[in-house]
Amino acid sequence: MQKKSPTEMELPFQLDPKPAEDMLTSFGGVPLLVQTFRSLGGAKKVQEYVRVKERQRGYDEATFVESFVILNGVGGECLEDFERIRADAGLAELIGHGIPSAEAARKFLYEFHDEQKMAAAQARREAGQAAVIPEEGQALRGLGEVNRSIIAEIGDRCRNQKIATVDMDATIIESQKREAFKTYEGERGYQPMLAVWAETDLILADEFRDGNVVAMYEPLQFAKKAFRAVPETVNEYYFRGDSACYERHLMQWLNDPDRQDGPQGFIGFAISARMHPQLRRAVEQVAETEWKLAPAGSDPNEMRHYSEVPFEPWQPYEGKNQKSLRYVGIRIQQKQSELFASEPSVKHFVIVTNTSWSIDKLVTWHREKAGSVEAIHDVVKNELGAGVLPCGRFGANAAWFRMAIMTHNLLTALKRIALPAKYLTARPKRMRFLFLHAAGRVVHHARAIWLRIASLAEIIADMRGAFDALPLRV
Repeated sequence: MQKKSPTEMELPFQLDPKPAEDMLTSFGGVPLLVQTFRSLGGAKKVQEYVRVKERQRGYDEATFVESFVILNGVGGECLEDFERIRADAGLAELIGHGIPSAEAARKFLYEFHDEQKMAAAQARREAGQAAVIPEEGQALRGLGEVNRSIIAEIGDRCRNQKIATVDMDATIIESQKREAFKTYEGERGYQPMLAVWAETDLILADEFRDGNVVAMYEPLQFAKKAFRAVPETVNEYYFRGDSACYERHLMQWLNDPDRQDGPQGFIGFAISARMHPQLRRAVEQVAETEWKLAPAGSDPNEMRHYSEVPFEPWQPYEGKNQKSLRYVGIRIQQKQSELFASEPSVKHFVIVTNTSWSIDKLVTWHREKAGSVEAIHDVVKNELGAGVLPCGRFGANAAWFRMAIMTHNLLTALKRIALPAKYLTARPKRMRFLFLHAAGRVVHHARAIWLRIASLAEIIADMRGAFDALPLRV
């Protein structure tokens, strides 16, 4: 007879209605994330830059920010999720403070909303300027300074990382809140911008924007903010962007070795050009003999050809120290075009660059942007709390988004500085499965607090090593 599977049987236990008397925690690995925040000076910088509380009662600003980092780290998506973490007495014992209630966290978020800044932005809209980025209030700017200080500290501990490629892109966060504006895709929401340090996966800068503010709106100012956040240990700079970055002032600034408000020297860049009529004519006039077959790509149904495009840049002049701009054309043809009658059989794209690299190297390098900033957009929206905004107040949503960014950077620092290299590509949900959600018992013994993790000995050894690699700076 076939043996009966245990999956066909009743579960072999009874659920005791009384809570366990032992001090247990469902978040035994969360102290790793907290230690990263404190070791990198995050708590001290919050106390220095973020001042929103008028009275000393209750939790201070650093405790609130640390609690939001914990919420994002364990997978919380709304303020009500604070109650689940708050109920874990073992976690409070391990990190030295309780978790604020959902209502207290909501009030803290509201402090980042500056009604005067919003009124000024509304006045500009009424004057005919539909796309407006409200000026950040002092508290929100302070959160940005905390993030920059964390990046600087990571750079100081990773001094061998001398190259910084800045990838810049916007994303859409859908929202049905009545305060949200319609995006270019038609739905309501917001369209924040991110700049990512590609070699490290760190988010250098973020800018929360209304849904009607397109990515090509004032890209230069945001690029300057991103490059200011690059640690001083870096000495080689690059930039990648899509067609939203194809903007005269930004490209002139990148191509000027004597640029203002940025690092001096060469910044190699590759930007997708917008196919305006003059550029399209230049591409179509390229002789057939000039198109060279590209190496086989990931799509076997496509043929790609590359060619230099003789196009006169529209920048008014090039300084004696500036590189000449190159326009590189990409032609994509379907091998069996009759099967794709609904789509054009030939598509053209153009990359503008100031590098002298081969076309194969340039195109491959430019396409890697999808694996950095676009992948990180997916992570912060779908694996951290940035994809579900808590309220209709613009400043509060911006603070919520910025603390999700901070959590991403702290998890990245934990992997890069403290954990073995095998975890370097682990996404937040993987980090939760391996570390953050480890069950444990909190034991008081010999006037000390001990955490006994219910996990593999290898995982516990990796955690111990991480704590040793993350000392607190006095």
